[in-house]
Formats: sequence, structure tokens, C-alpha cells
Amino acid sequence: MLAFIALLALCSVYLSTVAAQAAVELDYGTFIGVEDSTTGVTSFKGVRFAEPPTGEFRWKAPVFPPTTQLGTVNASAFGNACIPVPQSTVVAGTSEDCLFANVYIPSGAISNSSLPVMVWFHGGGFQTGNSRANAIPLMQAAPSPGMIFVSFEYRLGQFGFLAGSTFAVANGSLNAGMLDQRTGLQWVQKYISSFGGDPTQVTIWGESAGAGATMFHLIANGGDQEGLFRASMGDSSSLSFMPDFDSDYLDGVFDLFASSAGCSSSSDIMACLTAADANIIASAGTQVLKNRTSTLFVFAPCIDGSFLATRPVEAFASGAFSQVPVLFGSNTDEGANWSAELPNPAANTSEPNATETTVYNFLAGQWPTLSNASFTAALELYPLTDYDNSLSLQGQQMYGEARYICTGMMIAAAATRQGFNSFQYHYDNPDQGSDHGADLTGLFDSASGFSGNDSALFVAMQQYWASFVTAQDPNATDAAAWTTVTNSTSGGPRILLHPGALAMENVTDAQAARCAFWHSISAEIST
Repeated sequence: MLAFIALLALCSVYLSTVAAQAAVELDYGTFIGVEDSTTGVTSFKGVRFAEPPTGEFRWKAPVFPPTTQLGTVNASAFGNACIPVPQSTVVAGTSEDCLFANVYIPSGAISNSSLPVMVWFHGGGFQTGNSRANAIPLMQAAPSPGMIFVSFEYRLGQFGFLAGSTFAVANGSLNAGMLDQRTGLQWVQKYISSFGGDPTQVTIWGESAGAGATMFHLIANGGDQEGLFRASMGDSSSLSFMPDFDSDYLDGVFDLFASSAGCSSSSDIMACLTAADANIIASAGTQVLKNRTSTLFVFAPCIDGSFLATRPVEAFASGAFSQVPVLFGSNTDEGANWSAELPNPAANTSEPNATETTVYNFLAGQWPTLSNASFTAALELYPLTDYDNSLSLQGQQMYGEARYICTGMMIAAAATRQGFNSFQYHYDNPDQGSDHGADLTGLFDSASGFSGNDSALFVAMQQYWASFVTAQDPNATDAAAWTTVTNSTSGGPRILLHPGALAMENVTDAQAARCAFWHSISAEIST
């Protein structure tokens, strides 16, 4: 009998120990995570990191730290994603109340583990996407004792990036979606140690708009990262049109949005918009996109005069950015298929009657201030004969380099000029594709699901990315050594991520010249 009682006591201690490993107590709630013995990862999903940005807090900076006491929270399922554009109604799984984090830790991590932290910002043009990434392959690739992976939701589209003179005068928070991200980084500083993380070892990472976001965090506040991160990574950083908050362009977007929401005739337009049902706000954003038939992403970060006061090209040229190690890069076919998505045939280079004017219309839809003179100059650098006389391929290369490829080169070169370790990559995979976003297959999917050279490439990529987080130096077992950038103009050399051909390569003079051109007209096109 005594032995049985002792066994019960032992089991009780064991169960409480397991429960303690899967529970984290913060000052506003206790979060119960899920420990997966198969993967060796414990997850905490749907962790609120700020007060809901609803009601009077719509279009306001997030309220942090959270003030509402949550009690015990079952953190086994993702929280609501932020409402994307175009989504005309609030559907299940999305909500204005969406400021949630997901935290993945090595099972057995305790509050004093002091593990490095990777923070992920999702892509989607600041209009779509969510934080539900598969962190397991990267976590398993991290050198012992491992790392922590955190992802954040942030407000999208008209909920996160509405601007204009009327909006600003009414004290709407400009770039609210970026402020959500910044608040997420503040949450990490305050609370990640409770999950076993080290707040001094945070690396921010994102893809597409998420990589654009890591770029913006580098230049925010004049380059003061406020101790929020020690390194930055970006896959296909987006160099989008970035007008002043009170520009005619953004005033026009706001007016169209307010009209679509039924508030343009109100004596207090912002009060009307703030009081409107979320379904009306969602529908109005969709109507704006339907009206801008040549533009891929209408809602995006703008120059707000404070948090983002300088555009990227100027900031990186002048050295006014956070002085931290960086890892940035892009894919071969970044510009593929974008024009074909546009409903305006005059800007769709896939149309059978397309001309070079169509290519210009496509580019001008993304950078509305691009002049015909600058486009004509660009044609000299992108002769049609270099692209099999295909207007679609010509426009693809122009867009891919101007928006994504040249941005990574710019950031890598700038960090090198400032004396910080800088790494650049070029993803080129004919097996799985090299379009925009294709590299994420090699980072978030299990390499065991692929064979041969693809599997080996993806194993190496996951190790490179994870080791940059843990040691600020991308290394992989039995793979090419990834060396730092030494050319402070082109951002080369860079590693070629190609199945069966992992190696360092130089940036060609021709590509460097094309990128220099796009950055030389940054004042004209507001980049």
C-alpha cells in the first residue's frame, strides 16, 4: 500500500513537471502550450500581445502591454488572423481582434535557458497573409541547444495602412501595421525570457512584405532599433512606392475608401469610419482595390514623418539605418506572373496586343510617379532582344529587379560599407521554381519530403538560416561556405542556392548597373 501511495506521489510530481513545461505565466495571463514529443517542440499559439485594436482603438497604435487580465488561456490553437484585402466580409478565422503571437520553443526549455530568438513577419504585400508558419524544420535545424521561433499577426490593408491628410489630422496612427510589429518586438523584450528566450539575441526575419518590414525596422526612428533586435534577415525585400502620408495619391486613396464606406458626406468622416461595422470597412477596402486595376498593392507603408521619416534608398545610402549584421537575398524569377494578375488589359503584359506602353503601364501602376523618360532610359538597360522579344519577360525582369532583387543587394552593400557582416543569397531552383516566394518551400517544408539535390539544398538552407540566428554566421554541414559580402557597391559576392550547385557567385556588372539605375531615380518614384 505504501509503495502504491509512493508511486502515485511520483506520478503526481511527474505530471506537474510536464504541465509546468507547457505552461508559461505572464503578468496578464497564464498560457498553456502543447508539447509535441515527436518534434521536440512546444508551441504556444494565439498569445495576445496587445489589446484588441477595435472600437475607439481602430487605427490607433496598439495598446501595450496588455491590460486585460486573461486568466488561464488554452494556447493550443492559432488566434484570429487579421482581415486581408480583398476580403469583402469578416469571415471565420479573421477579425479586427487579431494581435496574436505564436511562440515555439524546444521542449524542456526553461525560463533561464537564454535561447536565441527568431521573429518572423509574414508576407502578402501588407494586404494579405498570416503568421501561421511551420517553424519545426528551422527549429530542428538550429544548433544545440536550439532557438525560439516567434511569429506575429499585424493589421493589414485599410486596417493597418490607411493614410491621407484627413486621416492624419484626425489623429489616426499612420503605419499602424508597422507599429503592431514594433509592439510585437517590445513584447519579445518584456516576455520572451519567460519562454526561455534571450531578449538580447533577437533576429528579425520576413519574406516579401515581411522582408520589407524588416528593412523598415532597420531604418525606423532614424536607424535606432531601440535594442529590439541584434540582426536582420529578409527574403525578397519589397521596395514599394512610398509616398508622403499627405500626398495627393494617398489623399485620393482615402477619399475613395471613405466614399466606398458611405462616410464621405459625413460631417466627421473619421468618426463615421471608426463607428462603422468591420464588414463595411472590409468591403470598402476591396472596392478601392477593384478601382485601382493597374496596381497590385494599394495599401502599404508611407512616409509618416516620425517612425518612418526617410525612404529606404536614401537611408541606406546615407548610413541612417540600424548597425547590425544582415542576411538578405532574392529569387531568380521574382517578377514572374505579377502583371498577368492585373485586371486592366492596358497594364497586363500577357495580353496578345501588349506593347512597350503596356510594360510602362504595368510599372507605373506600382510606382505611379515613374516618368516616361525614366522608362525609356530603363529600356536601354533591358533591350527586348535580351528577353526573346517577349514583353512579358522584359517587364518581369524590370519589376523583379526594381522591387525585390536590387533591394537585397542594396541592403547587403550598405551594411558592408558600415563595417558589419553582411550576407546575400540568390535562390535559383529549376526543379521547384524560382518565382517570388518559392524559397519558402526550402525553409518551411521538411527536406525529407524531397529527394536528391533538392533535399540537400533545403537541409543546407534551413541550417544556414538557423545558424545566422544563433551565431550571426550562416553555416551548414557538408555544404558550401557562405562568405560575407565584400563589394560595398553591388552587395556581392552572394551564395547561389541551386540544387547540386551550392557555391558563391559574383553579381554581374550588368545587373549591378540595372540596380544602380533604379536607385538613381528613387526620388522620382518614391522609394
